[in-house]
Amino acid sequence: MKSRSTSPRVKLPAFVFVTQVIVVALYAAFVTYDEHADARFQTNGTNPMDNAFYRDYPAFAHVQVMIFLGFGCLLAFFRLYGFGGMVFNFLTAVFAIQWAVLVQGYFQFSRGGKIHLGVINLLNAEFACAAVLISFGAVLGRTSPLQLLVMALLEVPVFACTEWAVLEYLKINDAGGSVLIHLFACYFGLGVSFMLHRPGLDDGHAKQNSSYQSDILSVMGTLFLWVFWPSFNSALTVRGDDQHRAVLHTFLGLSASTLTAFALSAALSKNGKLTMADVQNVTLAGGVVVGASVDMMISPAAAYALGATGCAACMLGYRYLTPFLARRFRIQDQCGIHNLHGLTGLISCAAGICAILVADEETYGPSLYETFAHRAPAEGDPKLQELRVLIPGLRAGLGRTAREQALFQVAAVFATIGVSALGGVLTGLVVKMPFLDPPPDRMCFDDGLFFEVPPDYDSPLKLINDTTQDSAA
Repeated sequence: MKSRSTSPRVKLPAFVFVTQVIVVALYAAFVTYDEHADARFQTNGTNPMDNAFYRDYPAFAHVQVMIFLGFGCLLAFFRLYGFGGMVFNFLTAVFAIQWAVLVQGYFQFSRGGKIHLGVINLLNAEFACAAVLISFGAVLGRTSPLQLLVMALLEVPVFACTEWAVLEYLKINDAGGSVLIHLFACYFGLGVSFMLHRPGLDDGHAKQNSSYQSDILSVMGTLFLWVFWPSFNSALTVRGDDQHRAVLHTFLGLSASTLTAFALSAALSKNGKLTMADVQNVTLAGGVVVGASVDMMISPAAAYALGATGCAACMLGYRYLTPFLARRFRIQDQCGIHNLHGLTGLISCAAGICAILVADEETYGPSLYETFAHRAPAEGDPKLQELRVLIPGLRAGLGRTAREQALFQVAAVFATIGVSALGGVLTGLVVKMPFLDPPPDRMCFDDGLFFEVPPDYDSPLKLINDTTQDSAA
């Protein structure tokens, strides 16, 4: 039976309609086409195949699959919350992307104070959306759709501000998003989860479990993410050898983490059997852990070693750290985002800093100053002119040393964690307000509160309860 206070009948449509009117007005006032989508810039001499669409769309399409199918299926692992996991992911993702186009565009105003929209804007907005969906995993099943939309509404601006500050002022290397996506999303989500702590769920919940069918669906999400993760990590790298390395390193890292996950899952299990939660999550650790150094000359062996190391950290985090955080720090992390994105993100950042410190011209040649653009000589430096003979069009950099660049990377890690955690706590203060219709404890992890569900949707749970009662009798 739906509770009147939690029914989405009035507040959800009102929120959606109001925000959509505002979004349409903002798009009308501030968004126009970029030069690759604007017919006025096309002439008889324009080669259609030079359009940025052909460069950016493949990565955009792959990330689309990750966002809507990968995350959607992965989050459908609760027995009675399959609709919520997939559909609220769908709802939140669409809202976050259209909102991120505006918020990120605010920091990129160009001609006439307009946002010039192209596929690259959508791709960047999907990275912001990925951060929102990762954070969503920490509060999965304990929030209403209205709470999730408000969370996205507040998280996207914090993400965009952090992204702009880190890239514009600290100017770091973060091709795979280890800092700006994984660490940010993790600690923002944990901040929200801390504020949404429910004492009644400290000892678990009867509906906080999976089923045979829900686990299969969740593994499908894992496979979508696994297959397309190389596109995610390489999408914004320098075209050419940098992008090529990013794909290779991501595949090797994922391969290592997958095999290691199967081995550790069996070894750490009391009966030596595989655990589906490990297959669904820990196998993906390699994609995160190579992110900060994914376009660098770290060697294939290092990518493989990083994948195995990240997997081990992630596995141990699920076994020991998640229960500790719940018990000692009131952080209920439903999807274990601290293990898959936080621990592996920190390892990735450490590996990236090491790779920056050892990078030199002997290893990279002149392309060192393309991969590490901020180490390129500043404008006016005679060396810049020499390098432009070898690399036509090379942009002036800041003339940083390897050590200086590494220190800026460290500063970015700490700044991102601090800002995201604080932003998550403040967002949690807003999201926990009663008028956003949080579900009662007894209806957490249950689709019946927000969806029209078929009569047999909870029959597996009833069967287990009946069997338990018969055994007790």
